[in-house]
Order: sequence, then structure tokens, then C-alpha cells
Amino acid sequence: MAISFKTVRDRWNADPEYQAARAEVSPEMELAFAMAEARHRAQLSQAEVARRIGTSQAMVARWEKGKVAPTTTSLRRFAQATGAPLHIQLGNEPVREECFA
Repeated sequence: MAISFKTVRDRWNADPEYQAARAEVSPEMELAFAMAEARHRAQLSQAEVARRIGTSQAMVARWEKGKVAPTTTSLRRFAQATGAPLHIQLGNEPVREECFA
């Protein structure tokens, strides 16, 4: 019997060693984790996502393991393929309009 992704995620998040290791490699792992979670929510295999965005299953696996960072174009395509919204934020503050003046 398979263990659900949510169960595995909850177990990992409850483990202090996992939390410490994750903090060391964030934000790369946050992105990798978010991508894997979006794919699971969409109930798609890595191969199906790869087919939809025009890349290989191996590349999707590397993104989801945090071994390689996707380009913004690849992120956009991944979001479209999984039906997930894509939001990119730098810092905790909203962007101020005077930044663009």
C-alpha cells in the first residue's frame, strides 16, 4: 500500500533534523518541494509534466530534488502544466511603486 505524499511531507516536517537540513538549503529546496507538491496535487507523473512542457522526465526529477534550478520560463511552463499559480516574491515586503519611478 502506498503512503500519501501528504503523510510523507507531514512526517518530514515533524522531524527536527529534517527541518534543520531544509533550512540550510532553502530557498532551493522550497522551490523543489513546491514543484513536487504542485505535480502531486495535479495527479501527474514526472513524465507527463515533462511531455507537457517539452523537457525530459530526468530534468523534472532534478528540479524536484533541488539538484538543478529551473529557469523562469520553465517555472512558468511547469505552473501551466500543473494548473498551479506561479508567484515569485523577494523578501516579505510588498513591492513599493517608488521602486519603479
